[in-house]
Amino acid sequence: MLPLHDLLYQQTPRVPVTKLLVGINLLVFVAMLAGGAGLWHSSNSVQLAWGANFGPATQDGEWWRLGSAMFLHFGAVHLTLNLWALWDGGQLVERMYGHARFAGIYFVSGLAGNLLSLVAHRGLAVSGGASGAIFGIYGALLIFLWRERHNLHPQEFRWFFWGASGFTAATLILGFLITGIDNAAHIGGFLTGMLGGVILARPVNGIKRVSHRNRLLAASAFALALVILISQIPVRTYRWSEEVLARKEIGEFLRDDVAISQAWQGILDEGKRGDISFDELAGRIDTAVGDRYEESFEQLSHLPPNPALPSAATVEILRHYAERRRDASRALAEGLRAQKPEQIRDALEMAKQARQPSKPE
Repeated sequence: MLPLHDLLYQQTPRVPVTKLLVGINLLVFVAMLAGGAGLWHSSNSVQLAWGANFGPATQDGEWWRLGSAMFLHFGAVHLTLNLWALWDGGQLVERMYGHARFAGIYFVSGLAGNLLSLVAHRGLAVSGGASGAIFGIYGALLIFLWRERHNLHPQEFRWFFWGASGFTAATLILGFLITGIDNAAHIGGFLTGMLGGVILARPVNGIKRVSHRNRLLAASAFALALVILISQIPVRTYRWSEEVLARKEIGEFLRDDVAISQAWQGILDEGKRGDISFDELAGRIDTAVGDRYEESFEQLSHLPPNPALPSAATVEILRHYAERRRDASRALAEGLRAQKPEQIRDALEMAKQARQPSKPE
């Protein structure tokens, strides 16, 4: 009886899919580093920009995030652990099931794991990583070993089966104990991999037939689980595209406010030097300050009025700020035209008291 590794090597000597998956994950991580991600930790904003799984974004028509999230990692440690497990288990499972079936198990497990993560976390977690797909190949590995246990040397079976079982169990337990680990994706991927191992079973000796009844039962169980998962997808609290638009407007307003404030101060300094008349001074304040704050106020007011947006409170603060600064500049221009010192002082005080905005996190 040939050792399992030799038997599998004879059947499938090359493992191109495993190598390709490792390479893609490495290339994506390097690209993220070049794009500003941290070596040891990447912020949620960076992960979202690269396609992490997040309810408001995924459910806003960006369902491709269930797939793209499989290639994102939050740091070098996260990447190293996943690629070690992928390289160690992927070579075995690719030889056990063949290239196409292995790729199918990997991707379907990753997608199902990310879908379960979306449901389990009610769409509130930003998640990414290859671990759901990797757990899927370990689930398929265990199914293969159990099916072929009578064709393997007892000691070899115990070594592989209980080693893989211990690794899977320990990792899942750690996932429950350590915050920040997406155990829902792990469990979803693992169970999908087990079902995939039954559906796509390929006997190691090429002689023993696989039960069609077992394939049908596993396929039915997977279809039922998928229907249940889809029915449990949470109602999204807001659209990510609306939040992105709000953040864009906030950033543009903050940049504009700096320029407007500088222009305002420059006009006041010029007025103190007595280089222009009160009417000219008022006209310039209307054009360079009042009109621009009016435009900003209108743009902020036209943003989607959804209080669930994370940026909703910031938008309201900035809208009120723009309104106050606009009104102060208008009052200042009127005071200058009427040459009323008291109105000018009140307008300048109103502008000073307007709450200065700061860039949101």
